[in-house]
Amino acid sequence: MSLIYGKNPVMEAIMSGKTINKIYAQKGNKEIYEVVKLARDNRIVVVDSDKSKLDKMVEYKNSQGIVASVTEFEYSEIDDILDVAAQRNEAPFIVILDKIEDPHNLGAIIRSVECMGAHGVIIQKRNACQVTDTVEKVAAGACAYVKVSRVTNITESIKYLKEKGLWIYGLDMDGQSNIYETKLEGAIGIVVGNEGDGITRLVKENCDVLVKIPMVGNINSLNASVSTAISIYEVVRQKNMKV
Repeated sequence: MSLIYGKNPVMEAIMSGKTINKIYAQKGNKEIYEVVKLARDNRIVVVDSDKSKLDKMVEYKNSQGIVASVTEFEYSEIDDILDVAAQRNEAPFIVILDKIEDPHNLGAIIRSVECMGAHGVIIQKRNACQVTDTVEKVAAGACAYVKVSRVTNITESIKYLKEKGLWIYGLDMDGQSNIYETKLEGAIGIVVGNEGDGITRLVKENCDVLVKIPMVGNINSLNASVSTAISIYEVVRQKNMKV
């Protein structure tokens, strides 16, 4: 079992049909009334708790007065993500994360993927952040809707996606193409690298094109989740222009 905490993540977990064992709620907290009511309407056991106990359950992070005990996050296969695109009758659009380590970045990326309509995320099993309670909290409920595939080898996964017809773009500060001047059409994979080191050499070599986000300030790099959000939006913007 794992824990989800915070008003929005718990609400989305209930609404998406995620298996919830129990919900622990701060008695008298009006901010979470709607979540508690929804839980009881769905016959989920709600246990009254005090705020200090709830914060302790989540290692003294701000629980917002509500914590849900749920089944472990269920990862998907790459083909499951491709199926989402097929069901929507859309060209696949996947975000591929090469050793992203910060749970806040992963959570924010998953949230951007859900909000902007990309079809899923690929992460690594080792040397990378997994979907934890912090990730789910930062994602603000998006983890309930976004398929995340956890793979052993990013390079092999990229090769598989190429066989499926995807064109792979790697985000790199030294990329030869400006993302705003690059045609982002059809089936697409966007690769985002590690917060400190960027995309690893072998993964970079297997990208079809390396693209950069132009900078005009004194600092020449962006946070990984911000870069991802900008890139997702640019893909969606270009696709919408053609509708």
